[in-house]
Parts: sequence; C-alpha cells; structure tokens
Amino acid sequence: MGYEEKPKLAGSPDSGSIEEGYAVHPGAEDTRHDAVFGDMEEGGPNFRNVGWMGATVLMIKSAFGLGVLSIPFVFQAVGIVPGIILIIVVELIVTWSAFVLGSFKLNHRECYSMADVGRILAGRWGEEFFTFAVCICMLFFSASGMVGVTTAFNAVSTHATCTAVWMAVVFVVSFGFASIRTLGKVTWLAWPAFFSILSAVLVMTIAVGVQDRPNDAPQAPAPWEKDFKIFNKTDFVGGISAVATVLFAAAGTPTYFGIISEMREPRLYHRAMLINQTFVTLIYIVIGSVVYWFCGQYVSQPSLGSAGHVMKKICYGLAIPGLFFSVILWVHIPAKFIFVRLLRGSDHLTKNSVTHWATWLISSFACTMIAYLIGSAIPILNSIISLVGALIAPTLCITPFGAMWLHDNVKGRNWRSLSTWKQAQTAWAIFIVLIGMFITIAGTYGAVVTIIRQPGEGSPWSCADNSNSV
Repeated sequence: MGYEEKPKLAGSPDSGSIEEGYAVHPGAEDTRHDAVFGDMEEGGPNFRNVGWMGATVLMIKSAFGLGVLSIPFVFQAVGIVPGIILIIVVELIVTWSAFVLGSFKLNHRECYSMADVGRILAGRWGEEFFTFAVCICMLFFSASGMVGVTTAFNAVSTHATCTAVWMAVVFVVSFGFASIRTLGKVTWLAWPAFFSILSAVLVMTIAVGVQDRPNDAPQAPAPWEKDFKIFNKTDFVGGISAVATVLFAAAGTPTYFGIISEMREPRLYHRAMLINQTFVTLIYIVIGSVVYWFCGQYVSQPSLGSAGHVMKKICYGLAIPGLFFSVILWVHIPAKFIFVRLLRGSDHLTKNSVTHWATWLISSFACTMIAYLIGSAIPILNSIISLVGALIAPTLCITPFGAMWLHDNVKGRNWRSLSTWKQAQTAWAIFIVLIGMFITIAGTYGAVVTIIRQPGEGSPWSCADNSNSV
C-alpha cells in the first residue's frame, strides 16, 4: 500500500535472554518496552501478550454478533442481489480501512486509539473529537449489547422476572469480566463466545430451513406468501438505512487499535485482520441469504424467534455467552482507553500500585455504569443506536482512514511527482473520505426520519418483556 516499514523496537530479541513472562520466539519483537505502555517488568501486567490467533478471534467477535441477523432485513429493503453487492462493497471499504489502520500503527507506534490518530492529523482538536466519538460509540454499543443479553434471558426464561432485574445481573457480570486488565487474558473468553454466537445462528438457520413456515407467518392451514425479492424498489430513506445497517454490522474497526496494541507481534495484524474480514463477509452473506430465502417477509423481531418458541429458547440459550462477551469487550476497550490516557507516561501504568488498580477499576466501573444507564434509561434504544451509529460509525470505520493514508504517503508531495499508481491510490483515499462523510450525513437523515415514522415505546427501567415471549 506504499508504506515504509519502520525499524523494530529497541531491544532486539536476538540480543540476549528475556525475562520470564515476556519471552518471545526468535524473530518476534521484544515486548518488555512499548511505545504506548512503556517499560513492562516482571510481576506487572503484560499488555503485549495477544498472539495473532487470539487477535483474529477478538476481531471476529468484535465484528460478528447477532448483527448478522439484521442482514435479512437489508435484503427485504433492497432485494437479495443488491443486498449481497452492498455487503461486499461495504466490507471491502471497511477491510481497506482496517488495513490502513494496521499500517498506520506500525508507522506510528505511539498510537493506541483513534484519539492518537486525531492528534497526529489535526492536533488537540482532533484528539478530543475522536476521544468523544470512540467513547460514545462504544458505550452505546455496549448498552445495546446489554439489552441483547436481557432479551436472551427473557426468551430462555419466558420472562420469568422483571427485565430491570436481568439488566442488573448483566451489569454485575459485565463489570466483573471487563475488569480483567489485559486482552491477553480476555482472549480465552473470546473462543467460547465466538462458537456460542456461531452455533446460535447456525441452529436458527437450519431450523428455519426444515420448518414448514416461519413463526410469524399465518398459521396452517392458512396460505402464506414468502414475498422473496431479487430486486426491490425502495425510497432514499430505506436505501440509506440498508447501507447504515450493513455498516453497523461491520463496525468492529474501533476495537482494532486496542487489539493490535496488545499483540506480541503487531506485524501479524494484517494476517489476522484479513482472516476476520473474509470470515465475517462470507458468514453475513450465507446466513443472511439462507434466513431470508426461507422466511422472506416473515423474519421475526428479534430474528432468533423466526424458528418458533422452542428453537428461540435454544438459540438464545446458545447465544448468551457470546452476547455477554460482546458487552465485556465493548466495555473493556473504552475503559482501557481512559486508563491509558490517564496514566500514560507514568510508572503506574504497568506496575501493580494502588494508583494503577484504583484508576483501572474506576475506569472499568464508570464505563460499565454508563452503558447500564443508557441501556436501562432510554426506552427507544434501537432508534438511538441507529442515530448515534449513523453520526459516529462512519467517522470511526471509514472517513479517517483515507486521511491517514494521505498523511503517511503523499503529505507534502506535489501531484505531478506521484506515479500513476500512487495517483490512483490517492484518488481512492479521497473517495473514502468523501463516501464516509456522505454516509454520515445521509445516514443521520435516514435515522431521524425512521425515528419520526416509528416512535419507540417503553419506559425507563421497564419490567416489560423485550423478547416477545409472552
């Protein structure tokens, strides 16, 4: 992509032995010192202990969740052929952006988050803007995840208790696991979480394929019409909402800076990222297409209910670990961001001091509490998530990456001095910036119109069933 590879960090692994707990295999980097975390000594937390396979599953889990089941609704809006094309185009743009993220990190080792990128690109104003954007986006997604877990509990238990009680349970569990200090130790949770979500959507997909009709279709012996669309006409709001839905489902990019920053070998990031993006794109197309083919216009809301009440309980039961992990990851990342920003440059960042633990636990608790308050207090959460996602998701997943590429490749250079290939790359980077701005403006408009057309119902801290089980 035109990047120049930077020299390795000081402390070559070939220069001698490395303390136990921080050893790396030959050819890898010495993780005892890091441009973000500073010196890491024996006995303190090892913030550089994520292997490339662990990074792969963390990225997959950050991008792949029950958002896959929103894809059939995209096909309903635009038709299956335009829907598949839309998924491929959006995922290609997101993949290019994620590739640029990795290269930018290798060129600027001091970057830990989009806030650091903002500082490099636009000074203090850029840093503060991205600080706000990252925290708001992740905490709203965390809140949405908490609501998803309460939905699963209600579905499995047939709404056995007040939803507000389930939300309190989610808060306690999420805070406990999100408070694990390093992603290296969180990674072991990602594997069962990944298989949890995957098994849930596969079981649901198989179930809708073998059943007589979707759960929401007219009951037998009444006839039912699938209304499967190859191409479907839609208005601008419907079309841009479909684009936004696919982008939201692919919006795992904000977590990738945190993941690559804790990798033992950041140069293997691109391998992990490409595996992740390929898997997520294929699974979105396959699962979404199969569910839409068998359910058509009768995809349930929530989607895991499409196969009937019994399979709904089974699918949600399988999905609970994966749903919990989504909340844990989306709380852990902004908490770690705040923690690093507060202690960066201090010995307390990597030492087991009272200041270290107090700062970390307060950051983790604050992020969990904010997500809990958002999820509990906003009765039209899904609409608010769509609005926040339209305003912020393109800013975190698309727009800045074109600017990052331009900064590292053509800043200060004359257009005529660029080769034809470099000019084409430059034009593409500018296009990425413009398309991200367009999706932000148009997506926000579409979200506002959708909120006006479909006002939400409910009340703060409601006990009402949110799984349609009773």
